[in-house]
Amino acid sequence: MASLPFTIEPVELLGGINQESGTAPVFDATWYSAGAVNDGLEYHVPPGALGEAAWLTADMLLDGDESVVFLLELQEERDGPRFQLQFALLPQASARLRLPIRVLSLSQARLPREGAWLKPGVHGDPVLPGSVNRLRLLVATRGEQPTRWCMTPLVASVLEPLALDQPVLPGGALLDALGQTALRSWSGKSEQQAEVSRRLQDQLLAAPAQAWPRDFNELGAWRRGGFEASGWFRTHHDGQRWWLVAPDGNAFWSAGLNGLRASVETCITHMQGALNWTPDANDFEFAAVRRRREDQDLVDFLQANLMRAFGPNTWHRHWTTIALSWLRRSGFNTIGHDSESGPGRFPDIPWTRTLEPVAWPQAAFIWRDLPDVFDPQFVEDARLLASQLLSSREDRSLLGYFLMDTPAWSLSAEPPAAGMLYATETCHSRRALLDFLRERHGDEATLSKAWHMTVSFDSIRAGRWSGPLGPTARCDLADFSVLLLNHYFQILTTTCRTIDPHHLNLGPRWQGLPPDWCRQVRHGSDVFSMSCDSALVSSLDVERVQAEQGLPVLISAWSVGALDAGLPASGPGARVAQQDARGPALRACLENAAALPGCVGLHYDGLYDRSALGDLQGEAWNSGLLDVCHRPCEPLVSASRQALGNLYALASGEVQPTREAPQVFTSLSY
Repeated sequence: MASLPFTIEPVELLGGINQESGTAPVFDATWYSAGAVNDGLEYHVPPGALGEAAWLTADMLLDGDESVVFLLELQEERDGPRFQLQFALLPQASARLRLPIRVLSLSQARLPREGAWLKPGVHGDPVLPGSVNRLRLLVATRGEQPTRWCMTPLVASVLEPLALDQPVLPGGALLDALGQTALRSWSGKSEQQAEVSRRLQDQLLAAPAQAWPRDFNELGAWRRGGFEASGWFRTHHDGQRWWLVAPDGNAFWSAGLNGLRASVETCITHMQGALNWTPDANDFEFAAVRRRREDQDLVDFLQANLMRAFGPNTWHRHWTTIALSWLRRSGFNTIGHDSESGPGRFPDIPWTRTLEPVAWPQAAFIWRDLPDVFDPQFVEDARLLASQLLSSREDRSLLGYFLMDTPAWSLSAEPPAAGMLYATETCHSRRALLDFLRERHGDEATLSKAWHMTVSFDSIRAGRWSGPLGPTARCDLADFSVLLLNHYFQILTTTCRTIDPHHLNLGPRWQGLPPDWCRQVRHGSDVFSMSCDSALVSSLDVERVQAEQGLPVLISAWSVGALDAGLPASGPGARVAQQDARGPALRACLENAAALPGCVGLHYDGLYDRSALGDLQGEAWNSGLLDVCHRPCEPLVSASRQALGNLYALASGEVQPTREAPQVFTSLSY
């Protein structure tokens, strides 16, 4: 067995990948070019070789000006369980892949972004490091450009490798002083700060003239559609379809805009050499645009552009006026997730809020971000979570609250009870699992026979598991996970309704349609909220939720992007060929969603493009209505206005949705 540290060289080129002979800018790296998804490299290690390793690392550099998503797989034997690490690379900057071996148990959903190594996410199956003998690096998602990158051999080590603090930048700086990419030019790129300032000042002058469509009343509800007024937002089925009902009793369909905040943050940790401009320690005028959060250094180029246009004291007030004018001009009637919302912040505009996790919970986590819900102390954690609603419980403009942003435990194919066995040695929830299995199977012999393995009740109660689970075991653990999550949401929902009995509980913000076992959970919400990453909202998914949950559906995030502007990725929603096609794609999605009887809203994600260098997690997406220099994507804004101008006619069936939609491609996101 090789002694640590040791290098792991590729033994096979997969698909149509080619190895090039040119000199690479990264030391000891080799160039590769791939023509298709699933092209990649295969590596072999002797069984047991990774058993004592703590880290796996390699240096990489992506050529071109578009991001590429890679998949690193570690597998036990040819047909054994397979762990997957998905990550993206920022082009034209070297990156260091740093995989802690401990996450092969799937104990974490994500690893932190480091420099040009973007949004590493954990997927697949849990594997035992000592049983891994095959590794693959595959191209998972890409744009239309050829995929070319250089990389070093993989290195397995005990000691933690250093983070890459000074990346190689073959083309020089990646961002200009306005916060735009320096790697390319495109139609609509801002050339001078004076141009950006004039644009912002013109938008401020035009703001008072912007208004909602004629069919909207002062709350964005339907002028002609009336039900019984309750004084609060509620849901209603009129025998034909689901509606939201505004406090005044008028029918309401939530066309939301996420990310209504004066911020486009750029994460510059390990990347400071990639910027043409950052405020230094003595630059007191722009000191506020630089901040530190979650141990990362951030610069906000949107705020800098606003401050240059309006000055350090009035920029935010003017931004508020401009931002609300874009909301009204585009036809959106709800302020969505991740916005500068709060009681009285935007009077008379419906808004949503997302409850923040408790900062110092008393109940321990048993699997990713899932707390030990059978711990009696969890009741106090739920009370602290729900207490956030005290500030908004009398606000009649509040549409409702999301219980949480996408929970990390929901992003795994593993049901939480299975993850708990691998991640947590002992907890109250494991004792509850023991009671569940004892009631279902009776004794250890019957349980062992059902699970096709030797199982003791003591091993269920305590001790960290490492072996694979068979089909019956997974079925039992999925069933217990439903019981566990029912208990979890029953406590959360009851506590929230005790503090705020008026507002809609919008449930968690699920990422897409959750797995079958998860949809059996009754979380006590009024609306089922989920994101959508396809071109159109699936009528089958909406109908499935209605049949299983008896609830209307809110699409809490949808977007459309392209790769022809200043961003290296399109975003998680639909991808179209060019900016002009984003508008027709948005119109098609909005109109068809409004016409679905079970859908009560769609929230666009969001007001601004992400930073071209990536935010805290590394998201660098062309998904916004506006770019960092406040230039709008006019086709997107115009199409939104056109669709939402007919919103209530579409929802009531008076007008049929468009059947025209542009060609869409696989989204480039991570």
